[in-house]
Amino acid sequence: MADQHAAAEPAEWWRDAVIYQVYPRSFADGDGDGIGDLTGVRDRLPYLADLGVNALWFSPWYASPQADAGYDVADYRRIDPAFGTLEQAEALIAEAHALGLKIIVDVVPNHVSDRHAWFQEALAAGPGAEARDLFWFRAGRGPHGALPPNDWQSVFGGPAWTRTRNRDGAPGEWYLHLFAPEQPDLNWNNAKVREEHESVLRFWFDRGADGVRIDSATMPAKDPALPDFGPDASPAPHPYIDRDEVHEIYRAWRALADSYPRPRALIGEVWLADPKRFAHYLRPDEMHSAFNFDYLNCPWDAAALRRVIDATLAAHASVGAPATWVLSNHDVTRHVTRYGRADTSFGLSLRQHKAPTDLELGTRRARAALLLDLALPGCVYLYQGEELGLWEVEDIPDALRQDPIFHRTGGTDIGRDGCRVPLPWSGDAPPFGFSPAGASAPPWLPQPRQWAAYTAQAQDGRPGSMLTFYREALRLRRGEAGLRGADFRWLPEGSPGVLGFTRGDGFSCLANLSGAPVPLPAGADVVLASDPGVGPGVDELPADTTAWLRQR
Repeated sequence: MADQHAAAEPAEWWRDAVIYQVYPRSFADGDGDGIGDLTGVRDRLPYLADLGVNALWFSPWYASPQADAGYDVADYRRIDPAFGTLEQAEALIAEAHALGLKIIVDVVPNHVSDRHAWFQEALAAGPGAEARDLFWFRAGRGPHGALPPNDWQSVFGGPAWTRTRNRDGAPGEWYLHLFAPEQPDLNWNNAKVREEHESVLRFWFDRGADGVRIDSATMPAKDPALPDFGPDASPAPHPYIDRDEVHEIYRAWRALADSYPRPRALIGEVWLADPKRFAHYLRPDEMHSAFNFDYLNCPWDAAALRRVIDATLAAHASVGAPATWVLSNHDVTRHVTRYGRADTSFGLSLRQHKAPTDLELGTRRARAALLLDLALPGCVYLYQGEELGLWEVEDIPDALRQDPIFHRTGGTDIGRDGCRVPLPWSGDAPPFGFSPAGASAPPWLPQPRQWAAYTAQAQDGRPGSMLTFYREALRLRRGEAGLRGADFRWLPEGSPGVLGFTRGDGFSCLANLSGAPVPLPAGADVVLASDPGVGPGVDELPADTTAWLRQR
């Protein structure tokens, strides 16, 4: 069942695929409770196929208390009731395959939910129990163990340790959580942890999943000594990021993925500054690809982008892996907003909350960035709603914010809710078709009323709309032979602030990131431009515009 749909598909489809991230809670609500679900996704699979993407990546849809939007997994073999059932997930995979869409599911190896059966057993068993060796339980420091075992800090703010209570109510051991307290870290030195995750991979691969996206892929392996890592600590090796031991995990996963008649893909969330260390995850016996965060973080600047593109292609070529290009996801400020700011780079700290934003400029640059992405060799990731031109929603009332980052930092970091607002599908007022008529609850996060002009229905078939532009760009990319494979050559440098390169015979891409128009090359026809006004008879490329060209 799982392999029949792709008999004619390229075995290494991930090398140049366009992969669309579905954040289930915010995609489409089929039952009217204000939360997106699998019914909503299934109803809109034709929309996704028509958009022209090759695969869908689903953020976690598993049973979870939702302390961190599903990244606190309680049971990988059940679908969260808010989203649907396992049977619905299996039906969705089959329906997607029938439309030619691959399916990628999320796996979170660093931690599980504190409601996971293992952690509940460990709490009940008490100090010294075998069940506690699946996690990182330790006695505290200082008088009566009142201080955490070390100085590690949570990614979400505050200490990375929480103290338990013994059965008699007395303070007990501490447990490690590099994210929220509801997300205890697993001990990957325990063979049972390794065996369970391989079983989970088989569970979803056997149900037709074409690959897995690996969350926080650099973090599962820990220094068993749990040393302090304060500002004066040695920079390497890090006690819990990018340790050499982590590669043993992914070599085992790769062997499992390759054991299927149609090999499954492993895709890593790898945040690393060192390109050589990054490439280690993409060696031929490890992951197939990994997210390119250097590119996502890069400002809208030609010289900076060229450096990142060169470094990306070189790092991936060294291990024979395909590069990836991504502008937005569920963790970062939407790029229409970022590109409309004076500082167009992205930083995880504070997210430039309420910095002045020119959305018209940001949208213009976002269109140009899409054509640049799609012309580069490798795989492209899209985040749901970017094809509609959606921006970051920054005026969500504090009482409605749900991201643990917001709560654990006391609101100094507003968190990621602004990029997770439910999508607008139709109509002129919230919920904009996200929920069906007569829904029992509003969308779980409020939608801006200005999105009335940005619904999929309002943009469908409208010349020049963002949705029409995405569909056309993806259609042309599929049909352009020069955009397949690894061929890539920079054109001779011309005007400052302009990036130009060729792909294949006669096809080129020109991106003008400068503040002024530049001449289009003589003897070239415009295949597609991010500015709808660029076409026959036009001899200049406006500022913040990208064009695909074909030499006559």
